[in-house]
Amino acid sequence: MKRRYAPGHQYPKKKDPVVRVRPNADGMLQKVFASIGVPAKKEFVPDSFQLKALEAVKNADCLVTAPTGSGKTWIAEQAIAGILEKGGKAWYASPLKALSNSKYHDFLTIFGPENVGILTGDRKENPDARIMVGTTEILRNQLYDAMHLGVTLSTDFVILDEAHFLGDEERGVVWEEIMIYLPSRIPLLMLSATIGNAGQIASWLASIRKRECIVVAETKRPVPLFPLFLHPSGLLLPLLSETTHGDGPRLSKKIAEYVKGRKSRSLFDSRRLPPFGEILNVLKKYDLLPAIFFLKSRADCDASLDLCARHAISDFHRVELKARIDELAKSTPHIHLHRQIDKIESLAVASHHSGQLPSWKLLVEKLMTEGLLDAVFATSTVAAGVNFPARTVVFLNSDRYNGKEFLPLSSTEFHQMTGRAGRRGMDNIGFAVAIPGRFLDLRLVAKLIDSPPLDIPSQIRINFSMALNLLLSHSPSQIEDLLTKSFAAFLLRKKNQAKKQTGKRSSLLWEDFKNHFNFLIETGFVKESGELTGDGIWASQLRVDQPLIIAEGFRLGVFPRSDPVLLAAVIASFVNEKESDDRIDKRFMPGKLISAFLSVKKELMPFAKLMFDRGFDVRPLFLRSSAAIYAWAAGEPWEKAVLISEMDEGNLAMLILRTADNLRHIRSLAKVFPEASRTAAKAIDLILRDPVVPFDYPVIQPDKEEDEEASFKRGHKV
Repeated sequence: MKRRYAPGHQYPKKKDPVVRVRPNADGMLQKVFASIGVPAKKEFVPDSFQLKALEAVKNADCLVTAPTGSGKTWIAEQAIAGILEKGGKAWYASPLKALSNSKYHDFLTIFGPENVGILTGDRKENPDARIMVGTTEILRNQLYDAMHLGVTLSTDFVILDEAHFLGDEERGVVWEEIMIYLPSRIPLLMLSATIGNAGQIASWLASIRKRECIVVAETKRPVPLFPLFLHPSGLLLPLLSETTHGDGPRLSKKIAEYVKGRKSRSLFDSRRLPPFGEILNVLKKYDLLPAIFFLKSRADCDASLDLCARHAISDFHRVELKARIDELAKSTPHIHLHRQIDKIESLAVASHHSGQLPSWKLLVEKLMTEGLLDAVFATSTVAAGVNFPARTVVFLNSDRYNGKEFLPLSSTEFHQMTGRAGRRGMDNIGFAVAIPGRFLDLRLVAKLIDSPPLDIPSQIRINFSMALNLLLSHSPSQIEDLLTKSFAAFLLRKKNQAKKQTGKRSSLLWEDFKNHFNFLIETGFVKESGELTGDGIWASQLRVDQPLIIAEGFRLGVFPRSDPVLLAAVIASFVNEKESDDRIDKRFMPGKLISAFLSVKKELMPFAKLMFDRGFDVRPLFLRSSAAIYAWAAGEPWEKAVLISEMDEGNLAMLILRTADNLRHIRSLAKVFPEASRTAAKAIDLILRDPVVPFDYPVIQPDKEEDEEASFKRGHKV
């Protein structure tokens, strides 16, 4: 059913029928519930797929696809240990800073602090360590630098965690670039959730890297999953029939009758959220906690906490929770001011979504991982990349909002969510509970349970940052050859072969590159010969979303170069992607900010129009984001910055972190714009403070004794 509203929509208030939720369970579940418990402690024995992967990476690249929680990280740890024994170095890359930070701390314990470093853009520790942990963007940028300087990446082994991000619409291009640029002498281990075309990806990699790529696939869940249905009366029922038909699992008879014969609306079928406190009591009675509830919107996640009042926890649990929160909040005092702190401490429930501060989400993740929370109400984003296990996951919807519209859950999305059900070493069995409602298609859920994972497509696309960085080290003809190595080109060749077509290989990527190339020539960043001009060389270091228009701002001298508060505010307008209402209270609009913002907008208008006329996207600049960052950089309280921004706290924190990332790239231009570089460094210090980052969070400081190029080259093999 297609929806006609967006997440966070306020529904009309209607009286719902009073439904008593009395915990009960179908007799058929007695045997299943008897298996609930903690597995007996036993000596760890690697699974066969783990051993097979370790053997594979000794002489080849390896792509491991396995369900969430199956032990892929163990493979990485053992492979790294083997590299260290041989005196080599390893690079571990993940898509998320939070995941990189988590792995960094794990590796510190396993391999010792002297052997482990981290690079995530806003964090830099022990950069010459034998084991480097970081984000994929940092690894890609190091490959750019290595190609430019004519050196090879200083590592002997690369691990790409969450490798299925290759198919991510926004960031998949980074994974594909790494796979294309990585020297074939460096073995590659890719760890992924289950994907449909692993063999195809391995064939592509083998064709471009000239070394075998072995696929190690594991389809069995480490903890079995049992699907349940919660009737509005409080009765738990098996969701699926014990028999299947040609299309796979089918709904059990009682559930099919419920779906077919449902006529009167119940509390669960209304547009309102169900009584979560009573639902938690049902799950608690049958030992199905802790649970993750997947909801459609941030607003629903937050509103759910108020519906948990009838869920009680013991005094001991309450004291234990508060003590742990106090300990975790030592470096982030702002946590004690969070509006949901009382709900966590008194009810052991929390919400988790991208609209929250990173420090708050980290607190919730740690408490859940340590078994101190009974329930978390989250959007589907928690399913990807975060170590966030539970005994049970609960579904209220079978669709997902992608930012534009509601679409049915894919098998990959569904398996990522259910992958959180059942904790290896902590649960004998995991559960997925379906709660009926207006937007839960039970037949779709039954189909998704055993549906195979989707194929991963190529998401490579040309952008100005890529074009500039490739031109640093390649001629246009070499770049044309490089683009034929893309996964997109490989897929097209296979398609043509299947159709027995012998036409020219796709030149779409090359045509797109030429469009970017011609514009760079037209605007003076590249010579006709294909070499970068002086402006092109320093502009290539702006590895941000809008490098060209920011570079033009520096060429025109329109950015404030000596005022760190003003520079941070102006740069923030290039980071914000979402349209905002720029009608702002004049009290929040200092005259010099308005003057600087309008000057930048006016001076860059001709260049922006030229980009638009040549068919390139140009984002509008919004004053509200600049006003919020100005207030925050000027030392105003967090609450005031949030008020001005009219954003959720998490969105404002992300705006600040991305602004800091842009400022770091400006800081790297010390040779060309020394004053702006120093000002950018000061601006970073002004905006990276609690509650955006904890007090004790180490951030990157500029190298005092050597520039970044010298530092990079010093640590890499020529």
